[in-house]
Amino acid sequence: MSKKRALVSVSDKTGIVEFVKELVNQGFEVVSTGGTKNALQAADVPVIGISEVTGFPEILDGRVKTLHPNIHSGLLAMREREEHRQQLAEHNISPIDLVVVNLYPFKETIAKQDCTYEDAIENIDIGGPSMLRAAAKNHQHVTVVVDPTDYQTVLDELTNGQAVSLETKRRLAAKVFRHTAAYDALIAEYLTEAVGETEPETFTVTYERKQGLRYGENPHQKATFYQKPLADESSIASAIQLHGKELSYNNIHDADAALAIVKEFAEPAVVAVKHMNPCGVGTGTTIEEAYGRAYEADSVSIFGGIVAANREIDEATAVKMKDIFLEIIIAPSFTQEALNVLTTKKNLRLLTVPMNKQERPEAMLTSIHGGLLVQDEDHYGLDDATVSIPTKREPTEAEWEALRVAWKVVKHVKSNAIVLANGQMTVGVGAGQMNRVGAAEIAIAQANERIEGAVMGSDAFFPMGDTVELAGKAGVTAIIQPGGSIRDEESIEMANKYGIAMVMTGVRHFKH
Repeated sequence: MSKKRALVSVSDKTGIVEFVKELVNQGFEVVSTGGTKNALQAADVPVIGISEVTGFPEILDGRVKTLHPNIHSGLLAMREREEHRQQLAEHNISPIDLVVVNLYPFKETIAKQDCTYEDAIENIDIGGPSMLRAAAKNHQHVTVVVDPTDYQTVLDELTNGQAVSLETKRRLAAKVFRHTAAYDALIAEYLTEAVGETEPETFTVTYERKQGLRYGENPHQKATFYQKPLADESSIASAIQLHGKELSYNNIHDADAALAIVKEFAEPAVVAVKHMNPCGVGTGTTIEEAYGRAYEADSVSIFGGIVAANREIDEATAVKMKDIFLEIIIAPSFTQEALNVLTTKKNLRLLTVPMNKQERPEAMLTSIHGGLLVQDEDHYGLDDATVSIPTKREPTEAEWEALRVAWKVVKHVKSNAIVLANGQMTVGVGAGQMNRVGAAEIAIAQANERIEGAVMGSDAFFPMGDTVELAGKAGVTAIIQPGGSIRDEESIEMANKYGIAMVMTGVRHFKH
């Protein structure tokens, strides 16, 4: 019986020498290419060069070496078919029983800040995916390994001359096609962005499994956390967990929402989130002061919430945070003294996320039954808007400060949304209501006596003057809203009636 043959060509050489040595011990002859061949020879592993099999040298700087009938016939031949066996024999081609291939590091290349377009193109693997796909297609006869973590599984099944089971071959083949699909999807995404295509005829994305989750929104729902291959450092997907229980599905959602809001602020700020909505936002000259205001904004709802800060957590702030039950605290860093305080709470999750990193533009994906909605992120801020002031009175400097807080926060609140704020904190949040008056009533009730002199932010225009009238009667002194209703004049007249300064931005911030 002829020897079994393995073809080995890897970019990631983790564990490859030890794996191939064991294959040789199991009776395999090994064919290899370029750098892999050199690494095996340096370890005194017997290896056949690819050119000895093809009868053709590696050419074009290694671009062409495995794209040859002697290789692909050995991969694709159906061993149970007499005509295939005869053709192999006629052309003196040996079948290949095991393929170990991983691909040029395209992801790692484009992750480099100094990566050029030419560098990226050069790191698109052609021969590797072709071999993987051929072997995986013929997995009934060929074992194909693309992931070093599977080396031991293959060796365990080969022990004592046994064959790799069909079940394992199928599982490995499925992994190969996932791997090549992800590889191609990343290349497609890179090239699509490079040519400025905004609405491609097909939309291909790939994500990598970060962790399994105990369940989804509810215990009867299964869930898994995936992250983009090149996720931004300043994202929850790239966060480093220092302490506490494993994150849950709802934790991840809420933490993402909290992080998005707190990054709106340049000054020290703290955001508390419950069920994807901010329940309290505070700013200050120190992070301790900002946390105190976020807590004061809604000392009831913050219980069991997620808190994000855009400055390092110090000991004084940590002591205050420890006083209540929080699920997660997110910050760029924690002092050692703060960690000493907070890690006494066994289940409290502590995450670090850099806040000063430049984010890459990212498409927002929302799945629906049978489809996918894709849109740009809402990065539009007040500095981008062309504002107008249609009322008799303009905002004072103090009101402008508060209006900026309200406008930064309201765009992150589920629509219909109303946010009441002063210059340092939110005092009332009305979220996710079916009409704007209802959202305003909730925010006003929450603000209570703190509403006097507060300002109002609305994520969309007022369809009539009733919300403005409600605000005026409650003591609101200034309002920021997009404008654009056919009944804007009604709202303007109502604002003038109550002496309210109204700012129109021309941009709405619906969040569904």
